[in-house]
Amino acid sequence: MSYTTFDFSVADHVAHLRFNRPDKRNAMNRAFWQEIRHVFAAEIGTQRADVRVVVISSTGPHFTAGMDLSAFTDIAAVTGDPARRRERFRRELLAYQDSFTVIEKCRVPVLAAIQGGCIGGGVDMVSACDMRYCTADAFFVIKEIDLGMTADVGTLQRLPHLIPQGLVRELAYTGRNMPADEALRCGLVNRVYNDQQAMLDDVMGIARDIAAKSPLAVHGSKEMINYARDHTVDEALNYMSVWNAAFIHGEDMPEAFRAMQEKRPPRFLDMAVDDKS
Repeated sequence: MSYTTFDFSVADHVAHLRFNRPDKRNAMNRAFWQEIRHVFAAEIGTQRADVRVVVISSTGPHFTAGMDLSAFTDIAAVTGDPARRRERFRRELLAYQDSFTVIEKCRVPVLAAIQGGCIGGGVDMVSACDMRYCTADAFFVIKEIDLGMTADVGTLQRLPHLIPQGLVRELAYTGRNMPADEALRCGLVNRVYNDQQAMLDDVMGIARDIAAKSPLAVHGSKEMINYARDHTVDEALNYMSVWNAAFIHGEDMPEAFRAMQEKRPPRFLDMAVDDKS
């Protein structure tokens, strides 16, 4: 499938998804919400067995300005019975939420490389990623409060697991900018870079390092971390025992030990996916 709101390529087991509407500040129009869900749920999820890591980056001065205002116009234009309008709105909102939940549930790690403004829906999206990196000029804004609405696509549900509660509340209630240095101090981003090229070079290097590991072990690590976030320690430990009882007896551990003994990089099989193309 060809995409209109971002470029998508795969090299050395690393998928690179790059927003390509800098003239529109990479605002999230209707096509974006459909395409982002498709690339993660369908293409990466069921077709591209060779993908082991995803990097999301952008073009132009800003990562994304958030939701395109035309999407709000489309919602406001719906007419008819009030109850049915609201039921339809709820279904549409759940679809918007799913567009970023597929990132969180993606079987491989997703790394976000952020420059300039990461505004509104951009914060929703990067909160669903595994790791975040940014340039020194980056800033993060929960902009919805200035539009007279509550952020509703994942920021308020995921951000409290990433940074302190009090800081989430301040950002959500005031809509102020969080600059890159503050994002680094509170742990929202892993590193800050002087410019975008330095950031992309380093993030792609991190992605390649991950891609060289056992894809089954990386997938299990992501699954366990997400599960532990949402469950008790006892529940998470129990699930861990079930997971490894099922998956540890494959070829990856023997191959890792052989590679160490032979002083060579390990050669792991790609994950199995359902090819629905």
